[in-house]
Amino acid sequence: MKKPKLLEQVRTEIRRRNYSYKTETAYTNWIKRFIKFHDFRHPDKLAKSEIVDYLNYLANDINVAASTQNQALCALVFLYEHILEQPFGTLDDLKRAKKPKRLPVVLSKNEIARVLQHLSGVKKLVVQLLYGSGFRISEALRLRVHDLDFEYQQINVRNSKGLRDRVTILPERLQPLLKTHIQKVRNLHAKDLNKGYGSVVLPKALRRKYPNAETELGWQYIFPSKTRAKDPRSGKWQRYHISGSTIQKAVKEAFHKAQINKKASCHTFRHSFATHLLQNGYDIRTVQELLGHKNLKTTMVYTHVINKGGNYIKSPVDVL
Repeated sequence: MKKPKLLEQVRTEIRRRNYSYKTETAYTNWIKRFIKFHDFRHPDKLAKSEIVDYLNYLANDINVAASTQNQALCALVFLYEHILEQPFGTLDDLKRAKKPKRLPVVLSKNEIARVLQHLSGVKKLVVQLLYGSGFRISEALRLRVHDLDFEYQQINVRNSKGLRDRVTILPERLQPLLKTHIQKVRNLHAKDLNKGYGSVVLPKALRRKYPNAETELGWQYIFPSKTRAKDPRSGKWQRYHISGSTIQKAVKEAFHKAQINKKASCHTFRHSFATHLLQNGYDIRTVQELLGHKNLKTTMVYTHVINKGGNYIKSPVDVL
């Protein structure tokens, strides 16, 4: 039997480990670039020094961000460790791209209210969840119907960053809006079923374990796309969630209309959620759990935002 090509082996192993399609695409693209950089030589013919040369090229010549270089490194570690079975260990001469130490941008409550005035419909509801529950944009869009627990007024966040689950707040103000919205999702799902569709991508191996789960309402995305799309892995026509770029574009336009000139994005609402909770007197450990931070040091950055803000130190000109 003919051995599969290198990238096919990579895709198969990624899917076996239940990594996301986004990770699959990123890893295969980085491996392609790595091979092209070395004149299409096979990776098993390359030495550790040539791996370092490529990663240093990214940092020194192209000047990529630290996160970008790290993603390329993760792709190569995966390739050599799990596909070629040649783990390269420590890269002594690797020049790490510098990660700038910046405090997160935070909006005031007034600024958030102004931004929300320029949003409507589903886009506004998503942004209200980003700020009201502390979601990352990907977490909000991946929410399923059964993740909302109205009885306990909480939201279950599944497989968030680091493949960890957590529980966060279900804001009281948003509950009537979400119940109305879920009824619309129910109606859309019923129409899909009547047309012979209605299935959705399931996490991990649940499709094999629960064959009928993919058509159940509870597994449907809360923010479904208007159109169905072909799953690149299974080939089935399914309804995915709306694109993150749709929300990002709407938020960018809302910032412009609200005349807010801060370097803000969808993630800024998560920063604001954490900062405002601390300002309201909530314990930092509670905020850590709501955000899903593994290390308290990650959450501590929001105390620096508060302490170094304009209300912390009086300017000499103000006390003349």
